[in-house]
Amino acid sequence: MDHLRADHFLSQPRPDILIGPPAGGVDTTTLAAHDFDVDTRTGFMPPQAPTRRLPGSWEQWEGILDEAISQKLQLGDTPDLSECERNQSQIWRCRVQDLPILSIDGLKTSEIRLRRAHLVLAWIMHFYIHSLEPSHPIRIPAPISLPLLQVSAQLQLPPILTYSDDVLYNWHLDASDPDELPIPSTLRCTTTFTSTPDEVEFYLVSSRLELVGVEALDLMRSMMDELFVGDDIAVRRITDYLRQLANIIRILKAKLLDVKRGCDPEVFYHKIRPWLRGEDSQNGRKWVFEGIEQDPSLVEPVELSGPSAGQSALIQALDVFLGVDHHSEGKGDSSSSLARSSLLKRMRLYMPRHHRAFLTHLAHNPHQVRDFVAVVGSKTSDPETKKRGAELVEAYNTAVLTLKEFRDAHMIIVALFIIGPARRGRLDARSNQPDYDSEYLGKGLQGAGQEPLKGTGGTDLVRFLKGVRDQTSAAMLSTV
Repeated sequence: MDHLRADHFLSQPRPDILIGPPAGGVDTTTLAAHDFDVDTRTGFMPPQAPTRRLPGSWEQWEGILDEAISQKLQLGDTPDLSECERNQSQIWRCRVQDLPILSIDGLKTSEIRLRRAHLVLAWIMHFYIHSLEPSHPIRIPAPISLPLLQVSAQLQLPPILTYSDDVLYNWHLDASDPDELPIPSTLRCTTTFTSTPDEVEFYLVSSRLELVGVEALDLMRSMMDELFVGDDIAVRRITDYLRQLANIIRILKAKLLDVKRGCDPEVFYHKIRPWLRGEDSQNGRKWVFEGIEQDPSLVEPVELSGPSAGQSALIQALDVFLGVDHHSEGKGDSSSSLARSSLLKRMRLYMPRHHRAFLTHLAHNPHQVRDFVAVVGSKTSDPETKKRGAELVEAYNTAVLTLKEFRDAHMIIVALFIIGPARRGRLDARSNQPDYDSEYLGKGLQGAGQEPLKGTGGTDLVRFLKGVRDQTSAAMLSTV
């Protein structure tokens, strides 16, 4: 769907991001837009189904993507790839090369269409790159690279698939009324690489997490109101809200673990995950964006990590609100802690810019919940005050602990879906298993000179996730 309600800020005339708004116009590219594109009913998910097709000449992009999906293009490093499958991929890539270079000027007035253009062009690029044989240099043809770079500049996003492309804007509704709000039971996935139910479930699990997270965002908003007041009633209310938040995080954990029901780990690791790889997960193979010199406003991209859960504004919002990202810095190995914080902040570059702004706003709120809990918990003037403070600290620590348990669940998923298949892949390497798995092997799995196991975002996956989990625990407060 192309439209939002008339008073929504994304429905306002959209200026060119590189030029700015006209005199007297609403600047829909900054916080002056009067909200952060966070809906009170659907959170970071849009309240209406994203548009499913681009109009006019841009339909050519939609058509070439449809061909890749319908032809079931294969990964270029697939074992025993037939000559017919190689030729099919080559013919499709030639058709991409022969596309005209289309102007994006007509897209600049619509945030909704720019989002769709980013999704379609990035999906085509990933099909193009990962259908190449491993020995082939990666040169992205100008008909795709140039408009993708230009659209990405408008959206202030890297020119690569992101979590928002795979999850936030990759759904439609199985409902009679397309204007209905999304709910978990009516969500359907729009675009996949493999057309497998496993890939559909992989994306939809994250979409359902986003919808469950709406209640967490609502509780954060309520607590921020109470923090502003800061009286005894506020203490009791914040204590209750923190307990409720812990329950919501428990539900998020359960929903995350649900991915085991509908997505097979072997299918994910060998058939789905390789399509999502970024430049930094490809053993040094550089991505060359042809045609970039045709637009002097463009710069060579430096952020080319694939989509990952770290790009979810919801999970980072929980970290920021509870003070995990700040107050645990410096505890334990300070250099590792700073590196993790830096990486999480870098992942924000892959989020829609309004969501980045939301996290910045949350982090700079003058009334921080952890500071408030610490102050109230330290008061011992009388037994009743001490009791209320202890209850507040306990509620806060419970919320942090449940967030740590959510991280534990993420580790379980990583073990099942990445570490296990990677280990089995190496054990099978004596057969005809290709060596592209070698770049993913983690500590305890790799041989001499092999890289640690990496996530689609290019991170040292095991070390990073363990560090984030431990960092979460370090944010807990001691009781008086």
